[in-house]
Amino acid sequence: MTRALYLEDSYLKECDATVVSVKNGKYVVLDQTIFYPKGGGQPWDTGKMIRNSEVFNVVYVGKFSGEISHEVDHAGLKPGDKVHCILDWERRYRLMRSHTAAHVFASLICNETGALVTGNELGLDKIRFDFSLEGLNRELILKYVEKANELFKKDIPVRTYWLPREEALKIPGVIKMAKALPPNIPKLRIVEIVGVDKQADGGTHVKNLREVGQIEFLKAVNKGKKNKRVYFRIVP
Repeated sequence: MTRALYLEDSYLKECDATVVSVKNGKYVVLDQTIFYPKGGGQPWDTGKMIRNSEVFNVVYVGKFSGEISHEVDHAGLKPGDKVHCILDWERRYRLMRSHTAAHVFASLICNETGALVTGNELGLDKIRFDFSLEGLNRELILKYVEKANELFKKDIPVRTYWLPREEALKIPGVIKMAKALPPNIPKLRIVEIVGVDKQADGGTHVKNLREVGQIEFLKAVNKGKKNKRVYFRIVP
């Protein structure tokens, strides 16, 4: 099982690793990784692996049968190779800011309206959220954007830690996705925005709300009687 260093420290930009297996010449499993695999609405990380002086660009990362697989742009790596991994930090950090912003915005709507999240997707240029709500007009959305932006001006820590599953599930609102079941594992990873939100989450986040910057509303779309889609972005 690959050690997921991004869960331990989202700010790690480089690491050394050993190739465990290679499939079809370009799907590489490492003993440990800083690269986040696509999942939970968060895109995969990109970057590169270097063996001696040869560079293998990491173009996709996914999780398959419990293993984190890195797709590289050409063949050549083999089991036992030592590689140095370097993250595309600018891309990752923007996604970290977006992910934390998404938690704040969604928690404000969910906590105040009782809505659940029915879908979400983080992007570099925009963030999409679907909410199980009937009444969510532009004026109301802008109010939540303004509330979120006020929080992003404050020195509020973001903490991650693990809790026994039973204990974690006692936290109100710890699962905000409609129809989502927490993974059947003994411990759940909690992302806590102190005084704002606590939820089970396996993604990468900033350490303080000040790092997010500000968010900007883009548009809202009706996706059914009780489903509203909202697009926003972090301001560069």
